[in-house]
Amino acid sequence: MSEDTYSPEQIETGRLLFAAPVEFVRGAVDLRGLPPADFPEIAFAGRSNVGKSSLINGLLNRKNLARSSNEPGRTRELNYFNLNDHLYLVDLPGYGYARAPKTEIARWTKLTLNYLRGRPTLRRVFMLIDSRRGIMDTDEDVMDLLDSSAVVYQIILTKTDKLKKAERDGISEAVVKRLKKRPAFHPIVLETSSESGAGLPELRAEIAKLC
Repeated sequence: MSEDTYSPEQIETGRLLFAAPVEFVRGAVDLRGLPPADFPEIAFAGRSNVGKSSLINGLLNRKNLARSSNEPGRTRELNYFNLNDHLYLVDLPGYGYARAPKTEIARWTKLTLNYLRGRPTLRRVFMLIDSRRGIMDTDEDVMDLLDSSAVVYQIILTKTDKLKKAERDGISEAVVKRLKKRPAFHPIVLETSSESGAGLPELRAEIAKLC
């Protein structure tokens, strides 16, 4: 999506929001461990190894605030970050693959689904899709849940720096065309790269609007 979607004022508002102090609050292993619902929340969801932690670190201009790993499925809790007492950012466990016992995978999958169904202050879910692989069946399963729960979700394409320009052209429009009939789908798709920083100003602007 082009920068023209957002005004310079919106880009600046997003920059200022994410320049504010941020702190890791806690990693919740069950719903009882969630912090009080004091602030609006946005959550980042996606398949294992899609780049959630890297994207969060890039948004916050931090290197290691959100733990990233080459091992898929490392995030196994609901990790909460407090952005200047304005907003909670929530890093959800990845789905689709993990080197862990099936019982452990089932536990954190259930935790994520229960959170998505019932958190009253959740404003939006940002669903990360690896731009090289596109939307997969497990992504569609999560979208089905969000549609049925009336939780708005927005697609964030990651790792776009790995694509050639011809591969990037039209990718957002193709996603919108595929998902436009889904009731909870937010029709602005953002193309990002944690490596180059592409798309991060626009994503900050979008999040700032939700505060």
